[in-house]
Amino acid sequence: MSETASQTAGAAEERDLTDGFNLVIDALKLNGIQTIYNVPGIPITDLGRMMQGSGLRVISFRHEQNAGYAASIAGFLTKKPGVCLTVSAPGFLNGLTALANATTNCFPMILISGSSEREIVDLQQGDYEEMDQLAIAKPLCKAAFRVLHAADIGIGVARAIRAAVSGRPGGVYLDLPAKLFGQVIDAEVGQKSLVKVIDPAPAHIPAPAAVKRALDVLKSAKKPVIILGKGAAYAQADDDIRAFVEKSGAPFLPMSMAKGLLPDVHPQAAGAARSTVLAESDVVMLIGARLNWLLSHGKGKTWGKAPKKFIQIDIEPKEMDSNVEIVAPLVGDIGSCVSALLAGMGSDWPAAPADWVKSVNTKKDDNIAKMAPRLMNNKSPMDYHGALGVLRTIVKERPDALFVNEGANTLDLTRGIVDMYKPRKRLDVGTWGVMGIGMGFCIAATVETGKPVLAVVGDSAFGFSGMEVETICRYNLPVCVVVFNNDGIYRGDGVNLGGGSDPSTTVFVKGARYDRMMEAFGGVGVNATSPDELRVAVNTAMDSGKPTLINAVIDPAAGAESGRIGNLNPQSQLKKK
Repeated sequence: MSETASQTAGAAEERDLTDGFNLVIDALKLNGIQTIYNVPGIPITDLGRMMQGSGLRVISFRHEQNAGYAASIAGFLTKKPGVCLTVSAPGFLNGLTALANATTNCFPMILISGSSEREIVDLQQGDYEEMDQLAIAKPLCKAAFRVLHAADIGIGVARAIRAAVSGRPGGVYLDLPAKLFGQVIDAEVGQKSLVKVIDPAPAHIPAPAAVKRALDVLKSAKKPVIILGKGAAYAQADDDIRAFVEKSGAPFLPMSMAKGLLPDVHPQAAGAARSTVLAESDVVMLIGARLNWLLSHGKGKTWGKAPKKFIQIDIEPKEMDSNVEIVAPLVGDIGSCVSALLAGMGSDWPAAPADWVKSVNTKKDDNIAKMAPRLMNNKSPMDYHGALGVLRTIVKERPDALFVNEGANTLDLTRGIVDMYKPRKRLDVGTWGVMGIGMGFCIAATVETGKPVLAVVGDSAFGFSGMEVETICRYNLPVCVVVFNNDGIYRGDGVNLGGGSDPSTTVFVKGARYDRMMEAFGGVGVNATSPDELRVAVNTAMDSGKPTLINAVIDPAAGAESGRIGNLNPQSQLKKK
């Protein structure tokens, strides 16, 4: 070797180098990502270890779907994309359910998965966990990217972040082939390739004419109602939303994850008169809510015979007129739109029609009075109302705790009974109504906020993510899980129509003790058979901050088929001979 070549080689050896592992970590940290939700394995095991070594918090789950749900609700709570890290193929597919759910619910999330090398995938040569993950992900998320060269990692991460949070938020897939991690480049070159995303979710200011149109329609209303969706909660424009609703004087109806934007006990709250305000209103203003199945698509029996005029605020223009005519579309981000509406109302905005407000309040008060006795019983085994009456009081006494809810009857009854007092405290199944979000949401909720979590889940719903109680115990998280155990799906008293020895398709093991699962991992388990026992157990758990699971024994006959959405579950019209 010549002297010159020897000197060049020596200089290269002394040069600072970096690799794909470090560039991924540096790109995330540069953009304020602090927590990673993951399941370790090939080819991302070392990436997770190195992330933890770099100061990122890495929460390892037992199943990728639950890690993905955690990342998605982290995005909702923080307005930054939650990041889920998975292995290739099966792990990627497990995380994909959560990614699709995040996109449907408008939660900003990035699913990062390791993958096989392109040359092997494209020739279908049978690599370990070989799959064309990018092609599979594309139809189910807002955007999907693959990075092949270490120098492009910064751009790839930046594009994923911007896509996840800009406009209508959603899920983004980032594909990182295994060979990428080991690629070595000059450290200075690598550092310069990183991108800090500037203004990732810029404001979308509404058109002045659209603001005036919306206010004109609202002012003309004889029976107005404002519907708040989880988009309004995500916006974190809490003060302006409250000021606008109060200035309008109109009754408001919060969708489930918007509960608490204004307290459910606010004088204008109309949740207890939902049927009345939907059927009898003449002007409906939607703020961050969509006219999907949760609102009967804006038509049909739910909406009564009174003609409606709809005002809709949404950042996505294509959302307008999706089910019914929107006479006053207001396109922009919710914070900017509500601020503009407030400014346009001036100081002389008229009060809402007194007769309409009075009729709504009368109906609301009547329904609350009818429900009250049902919430005060102390039956053993419990019915849903007796158990929820206890939890309703506990949530009122602990308004800062986050409240996670899923199930069939457990979900449908809880969201109507348990009042919320602060924004973004109620987390539930959202637009798709999926089962299994519970434990992932619990973990992310306390990790991201530092607040305790109370979860109320059905026994069927708990089955989808129940193994994550080990994760809750491993990280010693202040989570209290209440499992409403009625021995089955909807009800626990189903029978085998064929008369055989197998249990009914909707029945679980009788007398199951879910509390012992938590005890197996070092947490606290309690079996509660009455509302009084439930009250003591939940308060003790919330005071202690220890991982706790309470097996709340519910009468197997207490539930209803499909909860309160039985109309979506077709029933056979044929009589059994």
